[in-house]
Amino acid sequence: MATKKGAVSGPKRQFREKIVQIYETLFKGDNLPTSNSQFWDEFFLLRPKTTYIDTEIQKMSQEQLFLTKANLNLLINNCIEALSDQNNIRVVYSMQTLCAVIHAIFQKSSEVESDIFLIGFENSAEKVQLLLSACQKFLEGDSASVLKSLSLKLLLILVTRTDNINENSLVEYVINTSLFECLLKLVCHTQTRQVHGYDVVLLLTLLVNYRKYDAANPYVVKLSILDDELALNGYGQVITNSLCDFCSQFNRELLENQHTSWLSSLTTMVGNIFISEEGVLRTQQMRANNAYLLAFYEAIHLNRNFITTLAHTQIDGSSPPSPINTLSPGSSPADVTVNLNSQPSNLLVIFFQYW
Repeated sequence: MATKKGAVSGPKRQFREKIVQIYETLFKGDNLPTSNSQFWDEFFLLRPKTTYIDTEIQKMSQEQLFLTKANLNLLINNCIEALSDQNNIRVVYSMQTLCAVIHAIFQKSSEVESDIFLIGFENSAEKVQLLLSACQKFLEGDSASVLKSLSLKLLLILVTRTDNINENSLVEYVINTSLFECLLKLVCHTQTRQVHGYDVVLLLTLLVNYRKYDAANPYVVKLSILDDELALNGYGQVITNSLCDFCSQFNRELLENQHTSWLSSLTTMVGNIFISEEGVLRTQQMRANNAYLLAFYEAIHLNRNFITTLAHTQIDGSSPPSPINTLSPGSSPADVTVNLNSQPSNLLVIFFQYW
């Protein structure tokens, strides 16, 4: 009887998902069971654990990361090949895996030369071109919205690998891919603009700023001669909604910080004595770090046709999801006032309200 009770009360064996077991083998640098011809087909039918991938790679030392280099290159290589699969589940899961692995490796770029994991294997240039061609196909075709979103996310990961975009050798691959037209197509139509507009304008703004003073940047040329009214209005609509949402959120923060009781007012006044400088700094950072001010500047600076967008009414069926911004809780009051119950009539008005 005692033995039976002991068996019941003993520690239970922790269950680990199959995908996690494969990750553990991969990150240890051990050989994967690739002799099974169905291994990768089955692998890309398993939902990826992106958080696990990021956590494990971030924990690795430089030596451990190089120990797993062969496995990581093998994984990335098979992810790229899976993008041409006829099964949409495999395609989506391979894109999610690519985004997670590449982003996690790039996060450690201060410790290792991260390029070798993406373009450090045999026929690397061809593989990267296949990857970008697949992204282009998903963006310009009738692919599911999730694939378009993942393609834009992956492109942004590649383009923002370094703090100084001019030092990012991967941008050359992106620049030489004909993405400009399919990106503009996404902002021309209301439905795709509401879902993907933020990422599209951000990506175009980054590409326009790549060595624009050192060499002929094709994205600078194409944006400067763009005269498609539908594309320009869509581009302006994205910037308008972004800045309007930003100002509205800032105004809501101000309203939430206003207290009516004398005690809370006194507490706030005393608190401001010690945090006023920090609040001013946060406000300055809030103004400086919004990418859409740069997008707004580049559009006006490069394209004379965009000026007409400033005078046109900007109305959309519904606003896109609010983008991530630099406003943090507790920001001090600034000279920004926005009527939360009304939308500015055009981009010029919202710009002055923002400023």
